[in-house]
Amino acid sequence: MMRVVLQPAFVLHRRPYRNTSLLLEVLSRDHGRVALVARGVRAPRSRLKGLLQPFVPLLLSWSGRSELMTLSTAEEEGNPIPLPAARLLSGLYVNELLVRLLQPYDPYPGLFEPYSRVLEGLAGMASVEEVLRVFEKRLLAELGYGLRLDTEALSGAPIVPEAAYCYVLAQGPVAMAQARAGIAISGKGLLALRHEVFNDLTVLPEIKRLTRAAIGVHLQGRPLKTRELLAARYRRRLEK
Repeated sequence: MMRVVLQPAFVLHRRPYRNTSLLLEVLSRDHGRVALVARGVRAPRSRLKGLLQPFVPLLLSWSGRSELMTLSTAEEEGNPIPLPAARLLSGLYVNELLVRLLQPYDPYPGLFEPYSRVLEGLAGMASVEEVLRVFEKRLLAELGYGLRLDTEALSGAPIVPEAAYCYVLAQGPVAMAQARAGIAISGKGLLALRHEVFNDLTVLPEIKRLTRAAIGVHLQGRPLKTRELLAARYRRRLEK
């Protein structure tokens, strides 16, 4: 039987299970995405009833023999990260990406800190678009599909800020004059994403097209519920 002692973790998703239990998807620091059953935590007297929520830094332990482990203990490691209502869907979008794209029980050692940082960015005054693009870039890298952002794919020449490129997902950026297809992006946009510094905010839409297209390959055409909700919210704003 596998036993894991207290481990830093966040709840990514939760749903009711039987009468008083929950099924959890969590991101743990050392074990990656883990599926847990939390027995009895919805009972009226359970001390964990309000603790196992998204965006709360936790210490969890679990045990079991199958892919669905049993939660043993849970403690709050720090204060909840309070996402403003306008940014809540963005946080849920990040969680949905991880549930969809991470293989269970793969460690992904470079992902736990960026996840904490994206939540802190969404909870603070940072630009939503900037923090999401940086997280998407780092997630792709952890999945083994990091974006080529420093050199041109065909020649190996350094990216020129003033030049125009088409990003071919299977190769990298190709000079616009030589490309037959791809995602149009400026050299300035590629370098901004590489350095994670967005002095020129006009590059954010093209960077978004690139990261979303790269992530879309790994989603294999499956829509994200949070994206649909964000799109519906945007349409309602336009109609007002």
